[in-house]
Amino acid sequence: MIILGIDPGLNKTGVGVLKVDNKNLGYLHHFVIKTDPKESLVLRLKEITTGLSDIIKEFQPSYAAVEDIFYSVNIKSAILLGQTRGCIISTLVASGVEVMEYTALQIKKSVVGYGKADKEQVKKMVEMLLKIELRNTLNDASDALACAICLGLNLTNYTFGNLR
Repeated sequence: MIILGIDPGLNKTGVGVLKVDNKNLGYLHHFVIKTDPKESLVLRLKEITTGLSDIIKEFQPSYAAVEDIFYSVNIKSAILLGQTRGCIISTLVASGVEVMEYTALQIKKSVVGYGKADKEQVKKMVEMLLKIELRNTLNDASDALACAICLGLNLTNYTFGNLR
């Protein structure tokens, strides 16, 4: 089965694609959907929807994990992120993809074993678990892959040693 992990963002939305075969997680691809901050909100959301729809058509995932919104001091940023997440979830659901949501804490704990791990620790564990190199990869993509790993682990009830 194919799964997506999505790190939502209005400027950059990371998407990670994994294949789950029994209890094996295999890397397929990662993307970052970038939008132009000079464009209107509606056009930016359309760009995210179109990019995500293309990915769904290409890989035909069964499941997707979307990182849940975190508490934000900036209310405007939180509202924009909420609109972006709504757009992403709507696109997934309309395409027949089953959606799960995980907090950053849950994702980090699942992948690294520590809920307050920093982005570099997450990226390093993603590299190790998927046997890939992400040296010049944006954190949005590595975070999306971590989100997909979290979902994959939960779908298979698999743990890496004593990490969970």
